[in-house]
Amino acid sequence: MSGAPSYTDVERALAALRGRIDAACRRAGRDPAGVTIVAVTKGFGAAAIEAALAAGLRDIGENYVQEALAKFRQVAWPAGARRHFIGRLQRNKLRRIGEAFDVVQSVCDLPLAEALAAAAGAVGKTLDVFIQVNVNRDGRQGVAPEDLAAVAAGVAALPHLRLRGLMAVGPRRPEETERSFAAVGALFADLAARQPQVAVLSMGMSGDLETALAHGATMLRIGSALFGPRPSA
Repeated sequence: MSGAPSYTDVERALAALRGRIDAACRRAGRDPAGVTIVAVTKGFGAAAIEAALAAGLRDIGENYVQEALAKFRQVAWPAGARRHFIGRLQRNKLRRIGEAFDVVQSVCDLPLAEALAAAAGAVGKTLDVFIQVNVNRDGRQGVAPEDLAAVAAGVAALPHLRLRGLMAVGPRRPEETERSFAAVGALFADLAARQPQVAVLSMGMSGDLETALAHGATMLRIGSALFGPRPSA
């Protein structure tokens, strides 16, 4: 698929994707009904969002605020649809994130969470949030494992935010994916045991979803497996 994917393109791709998810869940002894697909439409136009919604998906992910705002205005959003922000948070864009999104997956420190809570409150919203954790220590953003409990407790106490889960990005080196996802899965299980409202593990993308599901992912962030390669700029 190239350019703007059509509904039939995405419908066929979604059927194949669900086949992969079902097979991975069977191997892991899990119910595939417990897995949520977030359609990541970064780099595609509003038509990709409309195609995903038409195919029955209700969770849409975007990385960049300006790009998302331009597209969101063109879409007729059905009841129950949720807009996920999955990119790097910037303080000067928090109010617009609060206005445009329902879920923020990339909270990576407590001061930023406090600022996001204030921004959400200013626009009269309460956001579901995930803490982004980084077990790979590779210089990318994310809370270190040893700091997770304290950050989670702080985020859970903030008004206008509901702590719902963890998010993780796979390692830069594919050969480390198994170890990385196993470590995140263990962190998630430990945090969920202590904070029952933490029920979502957003981990795994088009190329590594089987490994993510084997280690407890309940939400997948899927771009290319639904829409094909992103159009070149």
